[in-house]
Amino acid sequence: MSEDILVNITPQETRVALIFQGAVQELHIERTLSRGLAGNIYLGKVVRVLPGMQSAFIDIGLERAAFLHVADIWETRAHDGQAAQQTPIEKMLFDGQSLTVQVVKDPIGTKGARLSTQISIAGRMLVYLPQDRHIGISQRIENEAERELLKDKVQKLLPPEEKGGFIIRTMAEDASEADLQMDIEYLRKTWSSITQLAKSKPAPTLLHQDLSLAQRVLRDFVNDETTTIQVDSRENFQKLQEFAATYTPSVTARLTHYTGERPLFDLYGVEEEIQEALSRRVPLKSGGYLIVDQTEAMTTIDVNTGSFVNGRNFDDTIFKTNLEAAHAIARQLRLRNLGGIIILDFIDMENGEHKSAVLAELHKALLRDRTKKSVSEFSALGLVEMTRKRTRESLAHILCEPCPACNGKGQVKTARTICYEILREVLREAKQFNPREFRILASQVVVDMFLEEESQHLAMLGDFIRKPISLQVETVYPQEQYDIILM
Repeated sequence: MSEDILVNITPQETRVALIFQGAVQELHIERTLSRGLAGNIYLGKVVRVLPGMQSAFIDIGLERAAFLHVADIWETRAHDGQAAQQTPIEKMLFDGQSLTVQVVKDPIGTKGARLSTQISIAGRMLVYLPQDRHIGISQRIENEAERELLKDKVQKLLPPEEKGGFIIRTMAEDASEADLQMDIEYLRKTWSSITQLAKSKPAPTLLHQDLSLAQRVLRDFVNDETTTIQVDSRENFQKLQEFAATYTPSVTARLTHYTGERPLFDLYGVEEEIQEALSRRVPLKSGGYLIVDQTEAMTTIDVNTGSFVNGRNFDDTIFKTNLEAAHAIARQLRLRNLGGIIILDFIDMENGEHKSAVLAELHKALLRDRTKKSVSEFSALGLVEMTRKRTRESLAHILCEPCPACNGKGQVKTARTICYEILREVLREAKQFNPREFRILASQVVVDMFLEEESQHLAMLGDFIRKPISLQVETVYPQEQYDIILM
């Protein structure tokens, strides 16, 4: 089985598509303006120490000086994990001093970035702590035996001269020793380049920026099945070649520069896949379809037979539709990056063997998903409940916003409903005020309804309140918006 990775890079955003067996399996999007500074490491210069606030302002080359509190200075902590007696900040820092710092919170409004001198560098499976020899484990890995096994595995891979520590991430649960070793080497090389740069550059200087999406592709996405990584930007292709040569040399041979006239994502049909991944209805090849509804609390996916009637009987039709839906659901979860609680409503099946087969097919289809997930059995109501770890914003949250016409409800009131609301509002206003005329400002479709099917009710209201009622079309108004002007 071969997998291709497409990397589309423009000044404003980077998009990555993973193609497996000719179909898009994953989409990743990173926009330049929303990358943020958190995780970046700088060589900063102390511009002002404030003993009264036990804080300091550090120039890291941004428009506003960044903020460092005494509690975020690593030297004030004891290395055995116990709280050390805090040294006043004025005895540790002085104006003009160069200092290696990391951004822990992006600047907001008029506030500068929040800094720490405790450096941490994230890899795919490990987080490197160059100032601390401690080996920690993510709290989400709950099995005690597994925690100890992972800790011993990492400890054995560390060279004797290693002075730093590591935090084992949840991604390391199923990692091989080779994967862990590659992550350790990558992190140690990264820290080495940071320290070398700090010695040769004047403050303020950016020493390390958290990896871009294109770089994370080389570090995190490439596996033994990956045959090519096509990049459609010459400048970025060259940068990725340099990055791969230093940190992921096994990937270099698979990097290629796409030079075709047709856009890379158009060539592989990715643009159409993005549009489909944003729609509520997902067609199945058999004629059935999925309905995907994403809410704050959970995501629900409903399976329907549609026009599929090719089975020997109705039960056979349902079974085949559910089998196809299992693969489509697994793919949609990856494409849309849906996380949290997910409820799957397969078409009801009476046959227990059919239920087991559909559940087995779903587990099989989810094997390619790198994100941690868990799937339950069919409930008494015939639903399958599952969870999928939230690793980043869903595709819809990145590319879309709530509809201004329906405010995210997914539906709008009918023109007739709006007409009746307006009639009630005019009656309410007539009881409180005594204008010369009532003027209704509404959308074209609502005004048309008043002029045609609801003309009699409008005339009856005018006679009842003994005031003229006029209509005015506002072309910019959505269907639910209206105003009543007292003339």
